[in-house]
Amino acid sequence: MSTAALPLQPPPVVEPAGEAAPAFSPLYQQIKALITRELQAGVWKPGESIPSELDLAARFKVSQGTVRKAIDELAAENLLVRRQGKGTFVATHSERQIQYRFLRLEPDDGVARDMERRLIDCRRVRAPADVARALDGKSGDSVVQLRRLLLAQGRPVVFDEIWLPGGLFKGLSAERLSDYKGPMYGMFETEFGVRMIRADEKIRALAADAAVAEWLAVPQGAPLLSVERLSFTYGDKPVELRRGLYNTEQHFYRNALS
Repeated sequence: MSTAALPLQPPPVVEPAGEAAPAFSPLYQQIKALITRELQAGVWKPGESIPSELDLAARFKVSQGTVRKAIDELAAENLLVRRQGKGTFVATHSERQIQYRFLRLEPDDGVARDMERRLIDCRRVRAPADVARALDGKSGDSVVQLRRLLLAQGRPVVFDEIWLPGGLFKGLSAERLSDYKGPMYGMFETEFGVRMIRADEKIRALAADAAVAEWLAVPQGAPLLSVERLSFTYGDKPVELRRGLYNTEQHFYRNALS
């Protein structure tokens, strides 16, 4: 890996006709953007350590404090993880504290438990129009559609329908998913080079239809929580559409607001 200093390139100045309105990006934001670019390029892989703040400061020709502020923001966004006495590492969904960060379902008794994953099917299909729009593609594009259950103590709690861009997930199959023992997002990172870094969700209540009621072992018409999640990788590129139906009879959806 080259340690040559990368030039800092402030964003271009945009001047509307008739007025001067120079754009300005604080220096630490420029450093944050450069580090993010390195992460996106795969210079440092998920789980690997990045250079020290001093080394990065020398590389980018800025102060250590500027680098620290940039890394603080990247850590707050779960792109990096600080480990006391060890350094700073690229976050990975294989880590327990991160692998479930998009799943906000908690049991009523407050005891956190791993959920069992049970794959229903995985197939390559042509994208319906609404799925294509969500993934910034075209109707009829190749996508991977998979359905699965999440079970808590043997009881089905979540029915997921997941859509992935076919071009990014070539070779993804039911066999590979079944054979992989870690979290699915960890597999996406290590085997396909796709990292989910943020997500938007839409939540509403609905009643279970006959098919979903059977999968979740609830009566038809039972109340469910519908959670539609669109996950993004670097550059705000959408790479997963997930439609989950949650049985909240013994669980609740929890989100921290600030």
